[in-house]
Amino acid sequence: MVSTLKVNTVLPQSGTSITFGASGDTITIAAGVTWSGSGASLTDLNATQLTSGTVPTARLSAIPNASLANSAITINGSAVALGGSVTVGETKPTIGSINPSVVTNAQTAITITGTNFVNTPYVDAINSSTGAIVQADSVSFSGATSIVATFTLAVDGTYFLRVENNDGNAVRSGSALLTVSDEPAWVTAAGSLGTFEAGASVGTLTITCTDATSFAVTSGALPGGLTLNTAATNATITGTESGATQDTTYNFTVTATDAQAQTSARAFSIAITVGISNAMRFD
Repeated sequence: MVSTLKVNTVLPQSGTSITFGASGDTITIAAGVTWSGSGASLTDLNATQLTSGTVPTARLSAIPNASLANSAITINGSAVALGGSVTVGETKPTIGSINPSVVTNAQTAITITGTNFVNTPYVDAINSSTGAIVQADSVSFSGATSIVATFTLAVDGTYFLRVENNDGNAVRSGSALLTVSDEPAWVTAAGSLGTFEAGASVGTLTITCTDATSFAVTSGALPGGLTLNTAATNATITGTESGATQDTTYNFTVTATDAQAQTSARAFSIAITVGISNAMRFD
């Protein structure tokens, strides 16, 4: 048996092939040997037969992905081929508007309009100054574009709103949409502001309402010749009565409005008496 055979060239007969070794044999190609030539290739070679050494990157880049044992990965439950692409997205809710946007400390239902709401989301109010989070007392699902959150917010201030669907997708309003503020509080008691003679000046009658920025007569009417002068917190009624020909009580309602457009109304009256001399006037 020849253990070593050195030749320069081995040529098969035309159209035939050369077989080295038999099944079970091991053929070792020494380090430094270059396998070259046009069409040079090795067939019937698999990964289990490559026990050492490295394969040049250029060789690997020529292997099609479909030929790999693991030719795809799974993203969100779907197979994606290597070299392919997939768009990964989430359906997040959005907040467009709320109504009402100004509330008191009393429990209040707030309608939130937006998109992609899922039955039934969690809703929080986040104080814009302190970061304190208050969870809604209850949430009612009207549909994908509308929910109603009921809050009891004890601290005045402005609040962001946050909506989180059951799948974890959430949104926080870009601005503090909700304002919590006390309504104007009347200091002056309802009822009579006094009795005055016809044709006489009433002097200055002052009515007071905390946090009010303006006042207006919203029902009824003042006696003729009198005017309501509006200012912050206080309003005054001044003027000289004119036009009464008999004893008359004038009933009217004054509504106070604050900076958040919250209102509070109170009923008052002014009595005008007509003496004998005034009653017999011929104007």
